Amino acid sequence: MLSTFLTRFNVPLLWLFLFLISAGSTSCAATQPPNVLFIIADQWRAEAMGYNGNPDVKTPHLDHLQSESVDFVNAVSSVPVCSPTRASLMTGQRALTHGVFVNDVPLSPKAITLSKVLHQAGYDTACIGKWHLDGHGRSQFIPRERRQNFDYWKVLECTHQYNNSFYFADLPFKLKWDGYDVFAQTHDASQYLRNHSHAKKPFFLYLSWGPPHDPYQTAPATYRSQYQAAKIKTRLNVPPGMRASAQTNLAGYYSHCTAIDSCVGTLLQTLKDTGLETNTLVIFTSDHGDMLHSHGLVKKQHPFDESIRVPLLMRWPAGLGTQPRKLDAPFNSPDFMPTILGLCGAPVPNTVEGIDYSAYLQGDVNPSDGATLISCPVPFGEYSRQHGGREYRGIRTTRYTYVRDLNGPWLLFDNLEDPAQMDNLVGQPECAQLEEDLEKILLQKLAEANDQFLPGQAYLDRWGYKLNANGIIPYTP
Repeated sequence: MLSTFLTRFNVPLLWLFLFLISAGSTSCAATQPPNVLFIIADQWRAEAMGYNGNPDVKTPHLDHLQSESVDFVNAVSSVPVCSPTRASLMTGQRALTHGVFVNDVPLSPKAITLSKVLHQAGYDTACIGKWHLDGHGRSQFIPRERRQNFDYWKVLECTHQYNNSFYFADLPFKLKWDGYDVFAQTHDASQYLRNHSHAKKPFFLYLSWGPPHDPYQTAPATYRSQYQAAKIKTRLNVPPGMRASAQTNLAGYYSHCTAIDSCVGTLLQTLKDTGLETNTLVIFTSDHGDMLHSHGLVKKQHPFDESIRVPLLMRWPAGLGTQPRKLDAPFNSPDFMPTILGLCGAPVPNTVEGIDYSAYLQGDVNPSDGATLISCPVPFGEYSRQHGGREYRGIRTTRYTYVRDLNGPWLLFDNLEDPAQMDNLVGQPECAQLEEDLEKILLQKLAEANDQFLPGQAYLDRWGYKLNANGIIPYTP
C-alpha cells in the first residue's frame, strides 16, 4: 500500500523518511514542557548592564545571554520594593489583591502561586536563596506548609550579610553558606541542575540572590578591585554635590553585579555541559532598581526609572530560538506567572491579573495596550513620610512616565527625549493634551484594577498592618 502511494504520486522514499522524522521531532519538541531556571537579583536596575550601553559595569555573561534572548526593554516593577514585587511575580496578582504591599508581611499559604501550579503540572520545584514572603521574621525557620509547594528548599527569609549568610533546609537547624553567599548558592544550584539532567520530570528552579542590594562594599575583593570610583561616570541626574558619593557606591554596586555575572556564566555553562541548555527557559530579572543618588535620592520605591525599571531576559532555544529580540511591551511584575505558565503549557488560574505574553514571545501580536501601572500604596521604611515618601499611582508606557499623588498630577516625563527624566512636563501648557490623555489611561487602569487610590492608612487598616515609629512593619531579625 505504501509502495503504491509512493509510485502513484512519485514521492521518493528518502523524502518521506525525512518528512516523518521532521514531523516527529517537531511534535516532540512542541509537547515537551521546558525546564525553568528563574534567576532574580535584588535591587539591580536595568541601566546597570553592559548590553544596555553602560560603559562602566562589566557584565560579559549577561551580555552574551542577552545576545541569545528575548529582551523586554520596558520591564518594570509594579511596586518597586522587595516583598510586593516577589509576591506579584509568584501570584500573578497586584499588590492590593494579594496584600503584600509592604515588606515583612506574609503571603498567604493558601495563595495560588507559580510554584504550586507548576508542581501540580508535574514539575519538580526548588528554591535557593532569599525568599522575603513569609513575614514571620527574617531569620526564622519556614515550615513546609508555608513554602508554596517548593520541594527542594535552601532558603532564608532575608539577609544582606552576604559573607556571613545562613539558611534553613527541611529541619529547623540554621546552616551557613560558605563565603560569599552568591557563589555558594550558585554552586548549589549548579549541582541541582546536574542532578536533574536526566530526570523524567521538568524542574522549576527559583534562584534568588541578595546583591547588588546594599551594603555595596561587600563583594569579594577580586571584584571590588576591578572598579575605581573616580573613573565611574554618574548619570546626568545625579546632583554635582552627590557625585563623589554616587561614584563610591556605584563602584561597590558594580562589583556585586560583576560577581553575579560570573555566576550567571557558571549556570549557563552547567546547562550546556549537562545537555539541559536547549529545553531550559532561563529568566534573568530583578525585583526593583536603585536610585543611587539620581535626583538626589537613594534606594527604591520611587517612581523614577532608576527605581522601577528592571532587566528582563528570557532564553529558551527550543521554544524561542536564539536570535536576539527586543520587545517593547511594558512587562510588569504580575505578568511573570501567566507568561511562564503559558510557555510551560500549564493552565493559568483565574486568580491571575497579569498579562500572558507567551504567545507574543513566540511571534504573536502584543496583547498589551502599551501602558502598565506603577504604584506606592503605602510609603514605608526608607521611603516613609519622614523621608519624603508619598502614595502615588502612575503609568509607564513605551515612551512616557505619568504619575500622580493624592494631591494631583506630580510627574510627566518623555523618556525618549529625556531619558534622565530631568524635565517634568506636568503643568506645561504645550503638554496639556498629553497630560490629559495619560490621565485618562491612568484612570482606566485604576478602574480595571479596582484601585480606589486611597491614603495608605486605609490599606494598612484593611489588612491589619501597623507601621512602627520608623515607618516599617516590625519584624524579628
